[in-house]
Amino acid sequence: MDFDAYRKAYFRYPRPEPRFRFSGSFGATLYFEDLEAAVAFYERVLGPASYAEGDGTRGWPIGTGWLTFLQGKKGNPKNVEITFELDTVAEAEALQRAFIAAGATGPAPSDQLMYRPVRSCPVVDPFGLEVMIISPLSAEQAAG
Repeated sequence: MDFDAYRKAYFRYPRPEPRFRFSGSFGATLYFEDLEAAVAFYERVLGPASYAEGDGTRGWPIGTGWLTFLQGKKGNPKNVEITFELDTVAEAEALQRAFIAAGATGPAPSDQLMYRPVRSCPVVDPFGLEVMIISPLSAEQAAG
């Protein structure tokens, strides 16, 4: 399916008027029972946390928001996917490789339609958290 057919099949026209004026997304906050292991894994991928509050809070700046980990009481995140958008396909693929080198699993990158044409580089971390790594595709990249 090309992007035009995709857009016609899934997007509403006219677009519904938003009920609120969002300025962005502050990020994602995830609770890990095994916080120490989760922080160690993500530090192997993203580098040291930029924010540390006591023993139970760690944060990494991601774009204009934050990826925040808190000490959980029962289990690790389930039925959750976080999305990291990078500026270039090369950066998205490099981040996927870094996750896999640290112990995540994931398929080969592929071109997908996710609201727009993107290179999709998904991984699942050792805790079962799904991480969608994407980069927008240029018109030339999307055309193949």
